[in-house]
Amino acid sequence: MTTASAAAKEDLRQAALSRRRELEPAARTKFGQRLAVEGLRLAKGLSARAISAFYPVRDEPDTLPLLAALAEAGFLTLLPITIARGAPLVFRAWRPGEPTKTGAMKIPEPPESARAVDPDLLFVPLACFDRTGHRIGYGAGHYDRTLRALRAKGRVIAVGVAFGVAECPATPFGAHDERLDFVLTDTELIDCGAG
Repeated sequence: MTTASAAAKEDLRQAALSRRRELEPAARTKFGQRLAVEGLRLAKGLSARAISAFYPVRDEPDTLPLLAALAEAGFLTLLPITIARGAPLVFRAWRPGEPTKTGAMKIPEPPESARAVDPDLLFVPLACFDRTGHRIGYGAGHYDRTLRALRAKGRVIAVGVAFGVAECPATPFGAHDERLDFVLTDTELIDCGAG
């Protein structure tokens, strides 16, 4: 990626994160509820088996209602674990209410004793996105490496989770960037046509 491209990504990332920080608490709560309903509907429609969602930190969309709805419906729910910078994520079984530990990125993770499973449906965090399925994350590349590795093994669906204020007309991307299949926002489900 060129220096100009990296700078453009960083500008888009910071602008989108700033817009996200300005959202009202009521909008955050409402999206958490919508995410649970629409995410469960999507999981059922895709006949998913093992589903990963991120544990929300800072001002990210609240995925805990989604994880609870999925677990209650009988899906195997997973949380991602960061092993090392530059390495794909590992996913371990976890249901809301079960214990967590603070991981390498200061994010709650299941303990090492939890079973490791590859997901076939991932709800992915992001800073900003466009309607073609390109996303800008937080800069470490964990999800790009992870999606590439999982997709090499078989069919995997990636759903970006974002408030609509994170949408950009277009995001710069390189050969290493993996596209999202869908983006679920506080107002719509966008089919990115990546599948």
